[in-house]
Amino acid sequence: MRYLPKSPADREAMLKSIGLRSVDDLFAPIPSEYRLNRDLKIPRQMAESEIVDFFRQRSRENGDGYTSFLGAGAYMHYRPVIIDSLISRGEFLTAYTPYQAEISQGTLQSIFEFQTMICELTGMEVANASMYDGSTAGAEAVMMAVRLTGRRSVVVARSLHPEYAEVLATYATHQGMPLSTVGFGDDGRLNLKELENSITVDTACVLIQSPNFFGTIEDVEAIADVAHRHGAMLVVSIAEAVSLGIIEPPRSADIIAMEAQSFGVPLGFGGPYCGVIATREKNVRQMPGRLVGQTVDKQGKRGFVLTLATREQHIRREKATSNICTNQALVALMVNIFMTVYGKVGLMELAKQNLAKTAYAASQFAGHGKLLFNDAPRFNEFVVQTSEDPYAINNRLLGHKIVGGLPLKKFYPELGNASLWCCTEMTTRSVIDTAAGLVAESERSVRSAKDKSRRWLDEAHDSKGHAPCQSERRTDFREVFSRQGCVEASAARCTGSGHGEAPRLRRTSRSREYARSKRD
Repeated sequence: MRYLPKSPADREAMLKSIGLRSVDDLFAPIPSEYRLNRDLKIPRQMAESEIVDFFRQRSRENGDGYTSFLGAGAYMHYRPVIIDSLISRGEFLTAYTPYQAEISQGTLQSIFEFQTMICELTGMEVANASMYDGSTAGAEAVMMAVRLTGRRSVVVARSLHPEYAEVLATYATHQGMPLSTVGFGDDGRLNLKELENSITVDTACVLIQSPNFFGTIEDVEAIADVAHRHGAMLVVSIAEAVSLGIIEPPRSADIIAMEAQSFGVPLGFGGPYCGVIATREKNVRQMPGRLVGQTVDKQGKRGFVLTLATREQHIRREKATSNICTNQALVALMVNIFMTVYGKVGLMELAKQNLAKTAYAASQFAGHGKLLFNDAPRFNEFVVQTSEDPYAINNRLLGHKIVGGLPLKKFYPELGNASLWCCTEMTTRSVIDTAAGLVAESERSVRSAKDKSRRWLDEAHDSKGHAPCQSERRTDFREVFSRQGCVEASAARCTGSGHGEAPRLRRTSRSREYARSKRD
């Protein structure tokens, strides 16, 4: 829709038609204290050349030339240039919601192909047209399980992305869904014994992530067995979609909630991204969002329509499954193009590169820091525990144009100085070596400082003239003099002592204070 400015004559004619003389008369019903009688405090308008210059200056503030080891749900993968070329076409870029199938066949077909490829990738039977992102997809999948089972409570793995867990907690606040958490073991995987004890007769589902927040691949089959044995559903969240290029999809899950950002969607300061829900066909009527289906027209030609849309705008509110009122059609198209360009073989090769580079990086870091959760398979993320605060290490890495791993102390304080590192196909071996070298330098510095401190304490302990330590200062100062062998110093402060008498200390202000404290 174009913006059509109105001339002064147009405005006068419009005011006259409603019986008013001025714009002030139009707003007269609003009390004067609530009316703004001055210009807005906003920057002046810019000429086109000034706008171009402004954004060029802003672009120079970006981190160009930096390599990032950050992952944790947002991954820096290569984006084929064809993606932007195709999504910029007006048919897609400015397309409206495809309510009218007869004029929306292109958009509907792209969504249908998206759903089809997601099903092939996840091993599920049906997938929706996309959700907002991975975190909301997880929350919606949990609410879907609650509707399907008629139960209310949810068991959540503590190895789920902490921000996904926060989104779920927000959804659950007014849904009457009690949440409980299950911890992880020394291998980073879900504690199955604790899970067994956490599921009750009111548990609707178990929500896990695989690969989990630490990059560890969960034993989905074993977890599914535990959940299903108690009549609960299993919801698997996938934050790193590229992992499905080499890892067996969690077919034993009842619902899969996925973030598809890795498939050609730019990081974009956190969004917009593309969430996905995939499930069994028997659960389709409780699936939120839209579903595009294939049909034929009167002439028998293939066509596409919105087959299912269980949202408030289309059906009775009490029957609606979600207030999600749209799908990320343009972002889903990026994902579509990415999967089409790479194909089955290309996606597997991409996943192998991620796996190989992460294995190399983990081996380099393990020689210097402590590699946590090393007894279970991982994909492209790993956790390193260092002696020094990871924030300090990251500050030094920035000097080498490297963004280090994500410190975990905020989410998992019990892990201490641990950080989450990620490698993708964009991470080069030389950058890995540089980062590992700086971590090694940090460890050497900490060890050196500890060794110096230990030597100083040993020397101070062996020396006769060492200054008393803090604990010694709290003891009787006469005993300190005795231990230090300062007989001469104490004798010099004695008065009137003969050869056969024990030295008597002068009542100094310090001794008087000591005596008073003892009496008190």
